[in-house]
This record gives sequence, C-alpha cells and structure tokens, in this order.
Amino acid sequence: MEKINTNRIAIEQAIERSIATILPSREALINELMSGKKMKFYIGCDATGPDLHIGHATNFLLLERLRKLGHEIIVLFGDFTARIGDPTGRDTERKMLSEAEVGENISNWTHQVGCALNLNDAHNPVRIEKNSSWLGKLGFAEVLDLASSFTAQQMIERDIFDKRWKNKKPIYLHEFLYPLMQGYDSVALGVDGEVGGNDQTFNMLTGRTLLKKYKNTEKFVIATTLLINPKTGKKLMSKSEGRYVALSATPNDMFGGVMALPDEAISQLFIDCTEVPITEVGQWEQKLKDGVNPRDAKIHLATEIVTRFHSRTDAEKARASFRSTFGEGRPQEFVDVPQASAAETLLEKGIISSKTDLRRLIADGAITEVGSGKKQGEDFMKNPPPGEYRLGKHRFVRIV
Repeated sequence: MEKINTNRIAIEQAIERSIATILPSREALINELMSGKKMKFYIGCDATGPDLHIGHATNFLLLERLRKLGHEIIVLFGDFTARIGDPTGRDTERKMLSEAEVGENISNWTHQVGCALNLNDAHNPVRIEKNSSWLGKLGFAEVLDLASSFTAQQMIERDIFDKRWKNKKPIYLHEFLYPLMQGYDSVALGVDGEVGGNDQTFNMLTGRTLLKKYKNTEKFVIATTLLINPKTGKKLMSKSEGRYVALSATPNDMFGGVMALPDEAISQLFIDCTEVPITEVGQWEQKLKDGVNPRDAKIHLATEIVTRFHSRTDAEKARASFRSTFGEGRPQEFVDVPQASAAETLLEKGIISSKTDLRRLIADGAITEVGSGKKQGEDFMKNPPPGEYRLGKHRFVRIV
C-alpha cells in the first residue's frame, strides 16, 4: 500500500503555488491531507480541441505534487461534456461537436498529460477515465432528478448568462445542463477533491452540491490561477482563439512560443508552469524591478519550461537554436520565409503559434519593416512584400 506523506511542511509546499481558492478552506484541506487517509483528486478536461497547453499544465503539476504525497489522481477526459461544450467565459453558444470530432481530439491527450503527470509509476498510477462511461447511460428520469437540485435563478445569475440575458443574446437550455453533467462526474468518480481553473469554480461547486445530495460526502474544490496577462486582463492561452503554447509542441516551438509571450507575464509563468522555487522566482522579480533585460529572464523561463515538459538536453538545444537565430536583441541572421507561403512557413518554423497570433500582431502594429519601422497591414497575411521584418520584440524574418 502506498504510504501517505502527512508532513505538514511537505503538504504546504505541495499547495503553495498556483492556488486561487480552496473551498471550504485551505486549513481544512491541510488537516485532511495530514490525517493519513488516501484521498482521491481529479481534474476534468473537455476535448474541444486536439491540444492541451501549458496553462492546463498548471493543474497537472499540482496534481503531480499531490500524487507524490501518495494520493490517488484521476484525469478525466470529458468526451461526453465536450460535445456540448463548457459555456464558461463565452458570450455565444459553443458549436456542438460530433462523437468522431471529440475522439480525434483526444487521440494523443494521454501523451500530453504525461508531460506533467507521471503516468508510469507502478506504485501509485494515475487513472485515465472518460465521462461518456456514465453520462451516456443516464436516463431522462435521472437527468430530471439532477436538474431538480438547482434553480433557474442560480443559472441565470452566473455572469456569463447574466451578460447574455442583458444583451438579449440567446441562452440555450442544453447549456444549463453542462454544469450538472460536470458536477455528476464527481458523484460517478466518488472523489474527495477536484482541481480546476478558477473560471471553473461554479461548475466544481455544482459537483460539491451533488456529492452531498447523492453520497452525503464533502468535496474539496481547489481553484487554480489562470494564466492572465496582468496588463490586459486577457487569457494568455486560448484554445478557441488558437493562441497557446501546446504541450505537444516540439522543444524549439515551445521555447519560441514562451519567448513570444508578453514580458509582464514572466512572474506568473515561472510560478504556474515551472518548478523553480518560489524564492528564486522572487529573485527574478527583483531583478526585473532593478532593470534587468526581460529577455534574459524569459530565456531562463523558456529553458525551465522546456526542461519540465521535455528534458534538460532538449531545453539547452532549443535555447542554443533560439540564440543563434535571434542573437542578443537583433538577429545574427534572419529566418528566410518564402513569400508564396509566408503564413504557413512562419507557423511551421514556430515563429508564430497560430495564424490568429499573426493577425493579432498585425492588429497591434507589432510587425514592422526593419530599417524604416513601417507597420505592416492585413496584406502581410497573404502577400507580404519581400524585405526584412520584425515580428513583436524578438522575432526577425526575411521574406524572399
């Protein structure tokens, strides 16, 4: 039987970073973790796209720390819930996905999860589940019973639905069912705790209510911090907008993707996406305040992230490749990009993370001609004129 680590210092270190809220309380969770009971924690991931990103990894890294304490970890692939789609943060209805689309999306998810969670530990293995196993079998009477646990007012008062209601945008009945289905996952799995981004708090609390109703048990809700640009308040990672650094990315692409993220997010990325000690993160924060070049901090950050999700050797090679391409602020050599397939080549070489990223750079006036400083417009997407260009702060290309 796996020995449970009940040392308070080890427990506090496991939950010292990336935590937004713990319900009912942090101290209650610590006391339960110190009791010696083997607890069961899970995270649900909806397969609305083929990639998981480093923002998701925040939760997997937390779960890995709990697993190392000896607790059971379940990663739930939301193959049934993904077909409806989580309405959280949406001002319009999500497109409903087919079973085949969802299946294709999760075809390589296990490998991506394995970048952050140890799936090969024979002593305390991670469980992988799919919620179609139980949600696909619920009858209409059972769905009615679930729905009777909540009021229409509770749903309408959620900020996402309240905004749509006030703006006279449609709210579909099946969207109200989403938190019920996610909540029922907790019942089906019989968990002691759920981990998720703080935008999932309502859905996770739904599961807490249903566990009390059906099993008369408590569930801890551990809401983690989201990767947010502190300057704009927008998410740094967005699957729906195609703007993210994927866990499936190659070391070079992952390194370049991190380097392309805004400087103001460096500190949170250190905390949420690496295992760099908090004291060292504080040292980098002080260096940045003292005027160190953010590029130096970001190179260290990118090296740590690639090391965590690939290896130290991969990270050192990616760092060397980046430096040889982009030098110390101005490139030693430009990356040549053919005019006829510029956008595709930029994506292939990892210079941009997506075409949406390219559009955002254009909209922000962040693509300029080297020398003249002339900002490039929408034409740069389809037919960029030959020349040398700077994309953002650290990316340089030559259109040939």
